[in-house]
Amino acid sequence: MKSQHLRLTLLVLVSLLVLLGVFTSCEYEEILPPDDEIPIDTTAPPVSFSLDIIPLFNSSCNTSGCHSLGGVEPDLSPNNAYGELTTKGYLNLDDPVQSEFYQWIAGNRRIPMPIAGPDPEINRLVLTWITQGAPDN
Repeated sequence: MKSQHLRLTLLVLVSLLVLLGVFTSCEYEEILPPDDEIPIDTTAPPVSFSLDIIPLFNSSCNTSGCHSLGGVEPDLSPNNAYGELTTKGYLNLDDPVQSEFYQWIAGNRRIPMPIAGPDPEINRLVLTWITQGAPDN
């Protein structure tokens, strides 16, 4: 009787461990293409910093004291954004995908920017602008 109880206890423990292993080993992981495989449209029309990029900053980045004068760096207010991005190392014209600015908006940093999360259209626009040499136009 004692050995039968021991077997039943062991069977229950082993079953619980197997079930625990099955349920904890299943997880969903989104597979994204590596950054160096992101297609860059070299035939895209010119992206304007003042007409295309600044409005993005005005709609979410430099509001509420976040990335504005006296807020979190970089200052992305219209008068300061270009200088901040170009002189403080946020752009990498040799490898645009590795630009710190792009990495933040692509969601590859601790806190995504914008806070709502990456937006493929915004990412494509910014990456195109950087690929085009990040002109102050």
